[in-house]
Amino acid sequence: MSSQHRITKAYRTARRIPFNNSSKIVIFSDCHRGDSSFADEFANNRNIYFHALKHYYAEGFTYCELGDGDELWENLTFESIFEAHHNVFELLRLFYAENRLHRLVGNHDMVYKNKKYVEKHLYRYFNKVTGTHDPLFPNIEFPEGLVLQHEETGQELFMIHGHQADWMNYHGWKFNRFMVRALWRQLQIFGIGDPTSPAKNYKELIKVERRTKQWIIDNDTIFTITGHTHRPRFPEPGEIPYFNDGSCVHPRSITGLEIENGAIALIKWHITTTEDGTLQVTRLLLEGPQLLKAYQLKR
Repeated sequence: MSSQHRITKAYRTARRIPFNNSSKIVIFSDCHRGDSSFADEFANNRNIYFHALKHYYAEGFTYCELGDGDELWENLTFESIFEAHHNVFELLRLFYAENRLHRLVGNHDMVYKNKKYVEKHLYRYFNKVTGTHDPLFPNIEFPEGLVLQHEETGQELFMIHGHQADWMNYHGWKFNRFMVRALWRQLQIFGIGDPTSPAKNYKELIKVERRTKQWIIDNDTIFTITGHTHRPRFPEPGEIPYFNDGSCVHPRSITGLEIENGAIALIKWHITTTEDGTLQVTRLLLEGPQLLKAYQLKR
């Protein structure tokens, strides 16, 4: 199956939800939440991420996480990740309880395609304080795609992780996972990255972007948002509508996309220093906001 067929399959089987100009949506991906060990790239930014997520929860945003939320290549169990970042999952649980959380599957959490695995590990968790099993994400599903459809204009925003354009990380993910666990995780100590990842292999990154853009062109220029490559992309109106939210494992910052008032923007959250030396988490607008209708085809 070619990358074009894989992306098409994700589009056709995507969960579809309505939105309008009053909707507030934040999009992150590639958090790679780990176990707080030396190999946990998320650990460096967890305070930034938690602060940003608290802001979006308080402001009434819906959170869309486009895959690779949990690092299940380097880590054997979800439980070790949950214990390391319990406060994050408590916040995600609040989003989910209010029907404001949508999570997609990525190559690093491909095991979430297994419904039995998800039911066993994510539906509930063991509360060490009360000694009971409490709800975490009961009945949660991890589709490959998500389509937001505007209630008035009919415009579709198609979201996927992006590994559909990457044969080895889609069909060969079990081999890649083995290599990461057996070799690359240990080599991270010396600063050597995994060459199978497009985020750390520029040639692979370009291939993934080119294949995704070709699919967009071949499929009526569908407005498409991905992650996977960790490289933020924000096109101008008239260009191929290929967006990428970046990742939550940039050095000392996280990037994402916001949709609000019928417009989309690329943002960054990072730590800044005030004049008196106080550290604070700050939101920075990188691109936009640009009206979504500026990317809509005129028929």
